[in-house]
Amino acid sequence: MAILAECPTCKLKQSVKNKVCKCGENLDKAKRSNRVQYWIDYKIPGGKVRRELIGYSIDDARAADGKRKVQKKENRIFDMLPESKMSFKELSEWYLNLSSVKKLSSYKRIQSSFKFFIAKLGGQIVNTITLADLDNYREERLDGGLAPGTIDVEMSIIKGMVSRAFDNDKIDGRVMKAFRKLKNKIKRGGNARKRTISVEEYIKLLSAAPEYIKNFLTVAYNTGMRPGELRNLKWKHINLKSGFIMLPADFTKEKNEKKIPINHHVRDVLIALRPVLKPVTEEYHDFVFTRRFGKPIRGAGGIKYILKKTCEKAKIPYGHKEINGIIMHDFRRSFKTNMLYAEVDKVHRDLILGHRLQGMDIHYMAPSDETLKKAMDKFTRWLDDQTANLDKTLTKQKIS
Repeated sequence: MAILAECPTCKLKQSVKNKVCKCGENLDKAKRSNRVQYWIDYKIPGGKVRRELIGYSIDDARAADGKRKVQKKENRIFDMLPESKMSFKELSEWYLNLSSVKKLSSYKRIQSSFKFFIAKLGGQIVNTITLADLDNYREERLDGGLAPGTIDVEMSIIKGMVSRAFDNDKIDGRVMKAFRKLKNKIKRGGNARKRTISVEEYIKLLSAAPEYIKNFLTVAYNTGMRPGELRNLKWKHINLKSGFIMLPADFTKEKNEKKIPINHHVRDVLIALRPVLKPVTEEYHDFVFTRRFGKPIRGAGGIKYILKKTCEKAKIPYGHKEINGIIMHDFRRSFKTNMLYAEVDKVHRDLILGHRLQGMDIHYMAPSDETLKKAMDKFTRWLDDQTANLDKTLTKQKIS
């Protein structure tokens, strides 16, 4: 622990024993004229150094330094800080107002998770939370019908807030300890979906889907793009001449640029949808996929609703709660699985889907655009063969 003097000219914090600052300021003279502010440094749990402004009195700084030494010895440093009286509601307000958090694509999901947690524990002082409190909260959520996997996601979001607060010296290590000891209800990957959409189901869905959703599903099944990437896809991301859909880093979940080769199924859709040149007006937009009357697809709800209706028409179960039901994200899993069946190697599968390469592959694997296209061609030939074989089977069934 130490007392520091702040130079009134350059604001450098330094030993109170210094008579002259590096900038040339006479510190002794500045102290006599009450122009020097005093700070104290001390370590808090976790090994971090906290710096606290005391004021213009060296006596007050010495008193505060002595007080912190006693508190540290008794493990009560945080009890005397303003943050020690912060409730979870106040902490969540601080967290949700961080500009970096507001920019997250999952911001609404974070707000939703906080809503239930704050309703139950919002008034509790953060530094008083215990593992028992967290366990009781989770059990209440389970009794309310929430799935264990959803509870785990909710708690991981709240743990993220607590971790950020700890990094910003808002809370002490005791709170982090409670959250870190909290074990997930489900083991990592234990509730991972394994549902894939067969080629036969894919053909049935296309036959049952309205035209604008049919185009959406075609591109999803042939690129593995996420539903959000498809909804927000714009013509500026597409280069038919080079044969790639090019997504910028700020567009993808991984925050990496993604280049997706365009096969003939996707090309046919894009050519059919390609907009006629028209003047830029308030009504004009650059979205590739639109609703019936050319309006952008603003949220996931519209796609989910139409996919549900399409599944009903195609007699295919839909949704998490239905046995063997499908959801939109299953198209992405199906694409990666089908690339495996088509014997596309793992590096190309990961690159096309935007997954990070692992280990030394990060440094040594840099496939060219041509090799990415060849990987996509391999997948497309497999898909076309599967479709052709399916057509032959159906034809034989009709004849017999």
